Amino acid sequence: MIDKAAVQDEQPAQILVHGGRVLPAVIVDTYNEVLRDEEGFVGDRASGRAFRAILDDWREKLRAQGEDPFGDTPSWEVSKAKLDKMLAGADPLAAGLVHTVVEEYALELATVVRRFMRLKDWQGTERTVIGGGLSSSHIGELAMGRAAVLLAAEGATLEMRTISHHPDKAGLIGAVQLAPSWVLAGHDAILAVDVGGTNVRVGIVELNMKKGDLSKAGVWKHLHWRHRGEHPSREQALDRIGAMARELIEAAEKEKLELAPFVGVGCPGLIDGHGFILTGGQNLPGNWEDRDFHLGREITKRLPKLQGHNAVVVMHNDAVVQGLSEVPNMTDVEHWGVLTIGTGLGNARFTNREEARSAAAAGRRGTS
Repeated sequence: MIDKAAVQDEQPAQILVHGGRVLPAVIVDTYNEVLRDEEGFVGDRASGRAFRAILDDWREKLRAQGEDPFGDTPSWEVSKAKLDKMLAGADPLAAGLVHTVVEEYALELATVVRRFMRLKDWQGTERTVIGGGLSSSHIGELAMGRAAVLLAAEGATLEMRTISHHPDKAGLIGAVQLAPSWVLAGHDAILAVDVGGTNVRVGIVELNMKKGDLSKAGVWKHLHWRHRGEHPSREQALDRIGAMARELIEAAEKEKLELAPFVGVGCPGLIDGHGFILTGGQNLPGNWEDRDFHLGREITKRLPKLQGHNAVVVMHNDAVVQGLSEVPNMTDVEHWGVLTIGTGLGNARFTNREEARSAAAAGRRGTS
């Protein structure tokens, strides 16, 4: 637990640390909270897997009556685009099935959000953004909207939004917020890595920085690998990440983009100050919680020098990094959070640093 009054004036570390508590723009109040009840992990009830389990359950009930709109296709293979199309389609049974699944999932999401709001470090949260793959679909937006209505009916004042960047990019864009401006100054872009339980994304993020303002940062180019179906070993996964990174570095060099010798990495779990994954890496290929394994060091080994320097890798939790992509959109509130719906349910809660809020407001006035 963090004493927010004590750290509001604390400056970010002048050396780059992993899993930082005080970042240039925000204080990370808490992240990777694990809530349990008599049925297990509360967050699992609002994960992407939970949505598929609900879909599977209702399909089984329909099959008992002799009709399933999805036929023999396994639920985990039914794309979000397919579900969106069925919801808006002319088949009333298919639309009704998807609508029922969304409604039941929304009830679970509202329950999970309610539990988070009871946590001491989440109390006073004014706004929460929902990220992860489900948030980029109409069914995901509908589920979030329905959960927000349910919470509002109970008198909750929490504002809920979908994350503004596409989930494939948010976990990369947020990496620019891990580094102080002096690390980024004089460079055009950084390399970012987003490691998840199902996918890995590597990208070049253009800074578009003006007077320390990173609100215009965006993904220039990125590569995506769905590793879950391939069952790679840990070494194979690391080699693939390295190959993706080198391909992007070469592309950036051809375009004469000057990359900072800094790499921001988001990955599941609790990250200590030395860059070890303490817990939460169970969905990654191989044992990433091994105390002899250091993800940052392994990535560095697989990269060429950037601007003549060995790259400095800074790691943080993937939900934290995805949430950090929303920093420019949160200057009008003080306390805010993020929930990411993926293989599991990622979570993080932030308090904006007053100095950063004032600088962002001044930057907006200067460009208006």
